[in-house]
Amino acid sequence: MTFDDIIGQDHLKKHLKVCYSNNRMPHAQLYVGETGYGTLPMALACANLILNSDPSRQTYSSVLQHPDFHIAVPVNNNKGKPSKPTTSDFIKTWLNLAKSNPYMDLKTWYAEIGIEKKKGLMSVHEADRIANELALKPHSGVAKVIVIWCADKLNTQAANKLLKLIEEPPEKTFLILTTDKEELLLDTIKSRCQRLYFPRLSQEAIREALVNRLSLDSSQADFVAQQADGNFSIAYNLAQNNQEELEFEQWFIDWVRLVFQAKKNKQVVMKLVEWSQTISENTRDKQIRFLKYCLHFFRQALLQNYQANDLVYLKTQTKFSLDKFAPFIHGNNIEHIYTTIQEAIFHIDRNVNSKMVITDTSIKLSRFIHMKA
Repeated sequence: MTFDDIIGQDHLKKHLKVCYSNNRMPHAQLYVGETGYGTLPMALACANLILNSDPSRQTYSSVLQHPDFHIAVPVNNNKGKPSKPTTSDFIKTWLNLAKSNPYMDLKTWYAEIGIEKKKGLMSVHEADRIANELALKPHSGVAKVIVIWCADKLNTQAANKLLKLIEEPPEKTFLILTTDKEELLLDTIKSRCQRLYFPRLSQEAIREALVNRLSLDSSQADFVAQQADGNFSIAYNLAQNNQEELEFEQWFIDWVRLVFQAKKNKQVVMKLVEWSQTISENTRDKQIRFLKYCLHFFRQALLQNYQANDLVYLKTQTKFSLDKFAPFIHGNNIEHIYTTIQEAIFHIDRNVNSKMVITDTSIKLSRFIHMKA
């Protein structure tokens, strides 16, 4: 992975190159942003620059094969793996996945190692492994680099051990942490890292990457890039898996129909509870993806209602009519709807009972959807 392989983020690439040229590369960095904004590719490119100063040796996969490159990622126990696993137990799988899609998100990684229904983490055993690897002298004599992907998954014990490494790193050692949830990291870790904040990617940058990397035609690339919300992980998954979007659309249609009926027919409330139970039986990551899809659908309906046609790109795959639905989404209720769904995402992500959360969200929506414009 080199800087040329990264989608957009030119100002961050320039900053890191200048730091390296001036021999001022920080020993501890924290890259903050969604995985789809390019935090991991940037970390890999920076590691490549540090370990392979000769540009001719900075190939796409060279850093992943370098003996002085180390990686730590969230894992969990799985059939056939140790009861206290670390990255070492999954390293070949992660490296292969990173080669094929360095913009992968956590759900993709969890699915790959069969822990979709669990939460990945980095335990104190992971922190011990990191410390042991970094205590060794560099094979090349140049430096050692460790990338800690999704560092917010460090548990408290591991984070405190890592803090000591950040405060007093071994000689010629560079640590690069990535996170999309900066608020979950210890303040003491954040304060000792140089932080780089990654903005959303431009729609044009995503469109171009879809055409060049995934061989989508221009119209497909435009459609996917518009839905991706500046996140290449979303764009990649949409391009690879249209089936889930169709499933989400049908869930959404079932949901809003029940929500419409619930206010006038109390018996429908029980159907809403049953619907909530069905949705809650999916993985938490999938529930969150569905709720984010709903936010997108409501936003498109609002734009349609206010005739912002240039910004409406949602194309339903069923016979559901966006035109007929749009008048019910307006300035008086969109903020209530948005806030309620975002709160549901927050609670589900933090392991609150999802059936209870989705049922509560449904009942609230049954009031908001009937508000007059």
